[in-house]
Amino acid sequence: MVFDFVSLFPECFASYLGVSMLNRAKEDGLVSFSFANPRDYTTDRHRTVDDTPYGGGAGMVMKAEPIFACVEDVLTKGDVPRERTRVILFSAKGKRFTQKDARRFVSDYDRLIFVCGRYEGVDERVAEHLADEELSIGEYVLTGGELPAMIVADAVTRLIPGVLGNAESAETESHTEEGVLEHPQYTKPEEFRGWKVPETLLSGHHGEIAKWRDGMSRKTNGEN
Repeated sequence: MVFDFVSLFPECFASYLGVSMLNRAKEDGLVSFSFANPRDYTTDRHRTVDDTPYGGGAGMVMKAEPIFACVEDVLTKGDVPRERTRVILFSAKGKRFTQKDARRFVSDYDRLIFVCGRYEGVDERVAEHLADEELSIGEYVLTGGELPAMIVADAVTRLIPGVLGNAESAETESHTEEGVLEHPQYTKPEEFRGWKVPETLLSGHHGEIAKWRDGMSRKTNGEN
């Protein structure tokens, strides 16, 4: 999977993408990360990427021109065909990202281009005429789209075959089935500060363990 991050602050990504699972996936050739800055595609001497909103209002809005120029240049690079590429704009008004979306990205696309908004938002023409979809990670406002981009990259990467050491991990996690949460997990010691591991998990009876885990998963999800 190819990940392209379009951001005014590409330095935000180094610490998270450079460690643990994401870095191993990159080193194993299962994913690649590249970065493009819309500021490098401005044409004025001040390298302007934002301006005041039409109609008035607080704050500044990211301009369409540098974002279009940046993304269109990114699209010319690499060998992934356009139909296997998805351009995603992160904004507070986007559709809520879910595990279902992560699975869709892995199965349907080989390249994801993440457009990270900043300031009060992005010129709507980016959402209407450049992005393939608009996503949000929750009903709150962040300073920019960099954190959501890393979250989606993480969620997608762990579903790519070969990334996780144990492929079963991706099949038994929360949200593998819509609305289903993972059962509680325990490890050694059997007793800690008087709190004991449930006896069923120590029984060695696989059928009973599976039944307990299913029941606890449903309980965690709010089912009776």
